[in-house]
Amino acid sequence: MKAALKILLIGAALFFWGRAGASSDGYDVFNPIVKYFGQGNVDKLSAWFADNLEVSILSTNNDCSKNQAKQILKTFFSNHNPRSMDIIHTASKANSKYALGELNAGGEVFRVTLFVSNCNGEYKIQQIKIDQAQIR
Repeated sequence: MKAALKILLIGAALFFWGRAGASSDGYDVFNPIVKYFGQGNVDKLSAWFADNLEVSILSTNNDCSKNQAKQILKTFFSNHNPRSMDIIHTASKANSKYALGELNAGGEVFRVTLFVSNCNGEYKIQQIKIDQAQIR
């Protein structure tokens, strides 16, 4: 009887701990996105793109399709080989999330701004902005 109670209590604790980690507030959508940015892995990164999104790279703005955005980022990464990316600030409101990060690529530091929104239960990138980072 004591063993059954112990198993039940451990099971309940694991259940609630797992639910807390799986909640939308506990899940950081930017973890995989930052990983793929830092790797320059456009194929995996593009899985997070909305069907149409805004891409702004070094002051060149494009409203484009998922495939066009993929080509634009491939070109950027071929000219600036990514080494790493770190998030320095995040915020959220309703079904939208925002992240500001620093991308180390090609011996330079770039400021990356990402906007994602929840579309039918999945977060998708709506906007990517990459600019030269200001020297501190």
